[in-house]
Amino acid sequence: MRDLVVLGGSSHPSLTKAICRNLTIEQGVVKSVKFSNGETSIEVVDSVREKDVFIVQSGCGDVNDTFIELLIMIAACKTASAKRVTAVLPLFPYSRQADVPHAANKTGAPSISHQKDSYTFDSAPSTPRPLSRAASQANSNSVNNPIANGSGTINNNNLKQPTPTRKLPFVAKSIVTNSAGTLGTVDAYGKTESGYKQWIAQNGTLIANLLTTAGADRCITMDLHDPQFQGFFNIPVDNLYSRPLLKHYIIDFIPNYQQCVIVSPDSGGAKRATSIADNLGCSFALIHKERRAKVAKNPPSTSMSSSNSVLSLNSSEVLISGQQTPASSSGQMVATTMLVGDVKDRVCVLVDDLVDTSYTITRAAKLLKDQGAKYVYALVTHSVLSGDAINRLQKSSIDKIITTNSVPQADHVRHLGTDRLEVLDVSRILAESIRRIHNGESVSMLFDHGW
Repeated sequence: MRDLVVLGGSSHPSLTKAICRNLTIEQGVVKSVKFSNGETSIEVVDSVREKDVFIVQSGCGDVNDTFIELLIMIAACKTASAKRVTAVLPLFPYSRQADVPHAANKTGAPSISHQKDSYTFDSAPSTPRPLSRAASQANSNSVNNPIANGSGTINNNNLKQPTPTRKLPFVAKSIVTNSAGTLGTVDAYGKTESGYKQWIAQNGTLIANLLTTAGADRCITMDLHDPQFQGFFNIPVDNLYSRPLLKHYIIDFIPNYQQCVIVSPDSGGAKRATSIADNLGCSFALIHKERRAKVAKNPPSTSMSSSNSVLSLNSSEVLISGQQTPASSSGQMVATTMLVGDVKDRVCVLVDDLVDTSYTITRAAKLLKDQGAKYVYALVTHSVLSGDAINRLQKSSIDKIITTNSVPQADHVRHLGTDRLEVLDVSRILAESIRRIHNGESVSMLFDHGW
């Protein structure tokens, strides 16, 4: 094709070569050098004057270095009189920080870089189950009923409160604000007791401004974590979908796929999973996590008012997993996880757009197996697998992981094996989108049918 140049950054060179092979063109030559102090130097060897330039750079590896390298390449091409520069970002960097940044203390996924001997994939707590009749009678007899006894008072010595089996997450932490702020503890929402919320940098607008200021005329990406991210740009953004690729895999490689259950590991991906389930005519299930259930900070009142005191005691107890977890005076936060749908003796297909630390998807797989699932697939678009994610997946309940090569997967396949991890190629979709944009054709066909 005339006047088309495809350049590749250092983040994913094999994907750039596959895109050029599908386009039947030679890859443009770029020399990238790092100085001893870490600065990046870019030299575009081929001429890009009045050319349509596409720069492929995925948001993986050392994200900050690769993003700065992309900005320098865009600026270099615009300085060299390129007609149009399009940034091709299969995994868009900082896409999870469009509005509120990802915080480990809110999701229960701390950053772990060392291998552990054992892992727990249980949610805290798991899906609530109804109490048996014997357990209900035992719990009702554990607290003296003042009205039934006719005493009209409550004996504090007879109050028996069960101890939680594990420490509840979301423990409040202390921060230091500026002199005009309020010192104290901060809850999981980032608010203090006075209602002051700590200031958060919204990186979505910054990333969009950096790309446009560097000279990008268009962006191509795939499965944005937050679709609202496109609204931060003043230039066209083509958000391609891996949905057609995943649907073809389900139809071709999952036996009796009509009987499987498409599962969303959280409420945020429900729309993505229901779209696949509706197109295939499969059942749908949702794992719902109630992340913020605040527990009363003060113990229940034991005053002389008989009826009010009993109501206060009962309202301060939370029914979770067939147990009554008492309110704590430390102001802790409680998370409940429940499965909506029937998966017993069924093949389950977990669908997600991004797996980083793998906490969400491994806990979802454990919950499905606990509910009687026969086999668990995990279909993921972007498998970053940072920190200790590889070791968690090796010991998880996921039977097979299917992902795309939007980020490099060679190391992941070497550790997990080809029988556990299968990689789908997205270079054809990206190459076709580049060809259509270069020729001025519509890209919307790729959204539904892929390539």
